[in-house]
Amino acid sequence: MGVAAGPIRVVVAKPGLDGHDRGAKVIARALRDAGMEVIYTGLHQTPEQIVGTAIQEDADAIGLSILSGAHNTLFAAVIDLLKEREAEDILVFGGGIIPEEDIPPLKEKGVAAIFTPGATTTSIVEWVRENVRQPAASGG
Repeated sequence: MGVAAGPIRVVVAKPGLDGHDRGAKVIARALRDAGMEVIYTGLHQTPEQIVGTAIQEDADAIGLSILSGAHNTLFAAVIDLLKEREAEDILVFGGGIIPEEDIPPLKEKGVAAIFTPGATTTSIVEWVRENVRQPAASGG
């Protein structure tokens, strides 16, 4: 599969019952201001809704924001659904209140990056630019 043309497309989502979305909106705006296309799903999304939106919108990545403590369950559900729907090329990253000891198992499950409180919008934008789309291989 080649590199898609146009700007990077990112679905920013708030899964579960967490009702605080200021951080997700800040990240969505930072990605948008950096020239990416951002689809913000709003609050209280199920993993099924998030994956469905990402596939329908032809997203390159999904950014999850979780403050509720349900990160292990919700990240895993999104990763599993992407596999089931043969959409593993959609990169998953996330942030929120996630204990350090939970980060390695989340990465083992397939979450590409976790941003904890204090991460700058600049660092997140740079990470997305560097990791979401790799340059096309020559000779292709």
